[in-house]
Amino acid sequence: MATRRAALRELQTRLAARLQAARTEGVAISWLAVTAGDGHYLFPLVQSGEIFPLGQIQPVPYCHHWFNGVVNLRGGLFGVVDLAAFISNGPRTHRTEQALSEASVVTLHSALDVNCALMVDALSGLRNADAFVQSAPPAVDAPPYFGNRYTDSNGLAWQEINLQSLSQTPLFLSISA
Repeated sequence: MATRRAALRELQTRLAARLQAARTEGVAISWLAVTAGDGHYLFPLVQSGEIFPLGQIQPVPYCHHWFNGVVNLRGGLFGVVDLAAFISNGPRTHRTEQALSEASVVTLHSALDVNCALMVDALSGLRNADAFVQSAPPAVDAPPYFGNRYTDSNGLAWQEINLQSLSQTPLFLSISA
């Protein structure tokens, strides 16, 4: 288990370094790719913040099932939203201890002015438009924060999440049940 944690921390360190390089050097990388539940998602780099291993979450009573609680990240309190449960609006996904040890939180960029972190099951690296063979606009009945849907060369579908739009969605801002 210690080896897996070390490997996860190494991956997070590499991704953080690549994110910083992409921001400063203007590299054509557009998204942070993550998985949450059964979904594959793309977060725009300009709207994404930092990546942290899932820490000790303090539960908050009388909240929606998708709001896990608050966590201290670099001395600031951040609300933690279970992305898979929020998007599906279904029950909170039961995760084993192993799965929780591999989970991460991705903060929203500070410019969005929301102290929030999205809990994801796995980090899948950085992607740009060249990584995909097909794109389609969101469905008519899709949530307002859904961007285009992309398909990679393996046939895997990736849903872009506009984090700015998500951060302004009334349900997302209203955590009380």
